[in-house]
Amino acid sequence: MQKAQEYVRRIQSNKHMSRFFSKKYKNLVPYTPGEQPAEKKYIKLNTNESPFPPSNKAVEFACRSAYELQLYPDPECRKLTDKLSGILGVSRDEILVTNGSDEILNFAFMAFCDKNHPAAFADITYGFYKVFAEINNIPYFEIPLNEEFKLTFNDYCGINKNIFIANPNAPTGLMISKDEIEKIIKSNPDNIVVVDEAYVDFGAESCIPLIHKYDNLLVTQTFSKSRSMAGARLGFGVGCKEIIKDLNTIKYSTNPYNINRMTMAAGIGALEDEEYTRGNCAEIIKNRIYTENKLKEIGFFTLDSSTNFIFAKHPKISGEHIYIKLKEKGILVRHFEQRRIREYNRITIGTSEQMKSLISALKEILEEV
Repeated sequence: MQKAQEYVRRIQSNKHMSRFFSKKYKNLVPYTPGEQPAEKKYIKLNTNESPFPPSNKAVEFACRSAYELQLYPDPECRKLTDKLSGILGVSRDEILVTNGSDEILNFAFMAFCDKNHPAAFADITYGFYKVFAEINNIPYFEIPLNEEFKLTFNDYCGINKNIFIANPNAPTGLMISKDEIEKIIKSNPDNIVVVDEAYVDFGAESCIPLIHKYDNLLVTQTFSKSRSMAGARLGFGVGCKEIIKDLNTIKYSTNPYNINRMTMAAGIGALEDEEYTRGNCAEIIKNRIYTENKLKEIGFFTLDSSTNFIFAKHPKISGEHIYIKLKEKGILVRHFEQRRIREYNRITIGTSEQMKSLISALKEILEEV
């Protein structure tokens, strides 16, 4: 059993709560983060981090900014927002920079959802959507993916609920087209549609251009994956000016200085080195294709990924057994306990050497069985 899952179970058990903990959270099930072990060095293929370090410019800018840590950071993130504005082709007041994309997703639940405006999202998707709904006391509907784990866009058309879609989806890695998402947006004109594009740089098409066509669209992205800055916690949202004003109301009512100086500077450095980002993405895609082919050669089934990870299962060995055996061999992957996906493991794409080590370890496991 994963230590992170054991920890979540422990903290949600009533006997471990103080007598002061509000009863409104008594049934809250926290998000389970991927393992970040300290006891030994693993090949870490479990949390969709980049295998490559951040851009040298990102590191250089962050180090330089450390000399001004006695000062509060710019709450408007003006330099970083202006840099994003130029790259994305939107105005600066159509962008909000946040502490990871998790923060802006939570802001969206807080700003737009309530008992009269429930949320809807897939039954198998990013686990934080359900947590954000529950912690904000928002009713929500989970819409099942089809038997092939694909999101059926028709299931979301005209449902009159605030919709949250991860595209590409996690943990499946599957995407739907921009045209399909546009049909969802168009058919729900009185509700917000949030498109979470955390993995968009690995093979999907962004919906950001649609914000000038629809005033009910919010697109979120992150620096964690393609820009190698998971440890910096930097994300952003893009939408019409009115939506961004709404989200800023939440931001300035919770944490005006939500981006620290070093992260802000690192973000600017990363954006000034887009060639480095594109090169890393191309390498990850190449390693993903190699790994998919090798997995299929040794009997695994994989979904068609458009992300920096692969969702795979073996017809004769349980997902949990593979997870445990890989961990014994010093390789971490992500295993989920949900009934529909418990035979799968999510495998982050690492360096070429790391993926060769993974395939070698899996061959050994298959031979042992």
